[in-house]
Amino acid sequence: MVGKYRWLICSLLFAATTINYVDRQVLSLLKPLLEHQFNWSEKDYSYLVIIFQACYAVGFISFGKLIDRLGTRIGYAVCMMVWSLASIGHAFVSGTASFGFVRGLLGFGESGNFPSALKAVSEWFPAQERTLSVGIVTAGTSIGAIMAPATVPWLAVTYGWKATFIITGLSGFVWLAVWLYTYQVPELSSRLSAEELHYIQKNANNTELPQFKGRWIDLLKMKATWAFAVGKFMTDPIWFFILFWLPSYFSDRYHLNLQHLGLPLMVVYCSTSIGSVGGGWLSSFMVGRGWKVANARQTTMLIMALLVVPLAFSAHVEAMWLMIILLSLAAAAHQGWSANIYSLPADHFPKEMIASVQGIGGMAGSIGGMLFPLGIGILLDHYRHLNSISTGYYILFTICGSAYLTAWCIMQLLIPKSPVTPNDVMSKSITLPPDARNGNIMQRATV
Repeated sequence: MVGKYRWLICSLLFAATTINYVDRQVLSLLKPLLEHQFNWSEKDYSYLVIIFQACYAVGFISFGKLIDRLGTRIGYAVCMMVWSLASIGHAFVSGTASFGFVRGLLGFGESGNFPSALKAVSEWFPAQERTLSVGIVTAGTSIGAIMAPATVPWLAVTYGWKATFIITGLSGFVWLAVWLYTYQVPELSSRLSAEELHYIQKNANNTELPQFKGRWIDLLKMKATWAFAVGKFMTDPIWFFILFWLPSYFSDRYHLNLQHLGLPLMVVYCSTSIGSVGGGWLSSFMVGRGWKVANARQTTMLIMALLVVPLAFSAHVEAMWLMIILLSLAAAAHQGWSANIYSLPADHFPKEMIASVQGIGGMAGSIGGMLFPLGIGILLDHYRHLNSISTGYYILFTICGSAYLTAWCIMQLLIPKSPVTPNDVMSKSITLPPDARNGNIMQRATV
């Protein structure tokens, strides 16, 4: 009988992603409070978001390479330690500039979450379970987004905004202790049964490639890398908009204060859990019914892209709860999209390249997430001065509603028909070790 230990690992990855998204949500939830205390304009707040995104982008490249070098166990631990310290650091700043510094450090540390988690998924899960497991992991973004509005306003009202940052930051150190005690790659795990290890290895279905020491820049010569990067560049900013501006949107349009924001936000973010697991399950179900992996992924992503489109017509929606339904549908579809796009590197690249490719895609998404907030801040400030803030949000929702379908069409032109092979790698000037070039396939367990 095949064991279930790999699902314990999945639960740890889910928990880390939940903590990741709680920590990054605290500022957006406290924005109505802090913007008065620090006298922030919409443009000032957008600069804080841009600093986060810029450091997030740099961190993706840095941690992607570091995780491939150090391995998932240590790499993930370093990421968690950095962003938890940064989260706690928000409580000790005294102005906008110092807020920007800790915000940047938080973005830098948090960028390592998905390269680490998705590399762990590629190590622990066979191809037919990979999208479902990624869906569960990405559901942590949804649960984090739900937990934040459920707890942060209460913590801020009860204990103050500084204590809120400290309490949420300390949760990362609890996870870190459990992670270091529990995690090893399957080949080195003493808690994994021989039957489950055989099941994981037999059904891995990854592109097998010898260990290599290649240049990061060579990955940019591959269409599969660009397909992943384009998809992230065009859709990640939409998710960051939902995370960072949705509290402000409900406050501006429906005049909800800090204590009344929780319920609408929780409804929207609850829907993302359904989308995350559902999107992962759907493509896994298709693969189980005989679909090719690539076809299952792309069909599911197309369905998710179409579910976001109604958001573009929100200009005609006045009722708050109808708008919440549209936002919930779009947010759920984004998570279903993410569960599948995050699986693309594992489908097209060997395991030792996955964190680096995830880093490139994450950097592209962060660059998009950096540019979009700048436009958001300028747009909202402009229409706020015209006493027509709703018009600014209508324009933003139109952009959001069309982004996924546009991204999907572009990706179809870039995704290769087959995974990256040794010949592809050699043709891109990635250097293999001497033993590999002589035909001796070297296996390595990442510690």
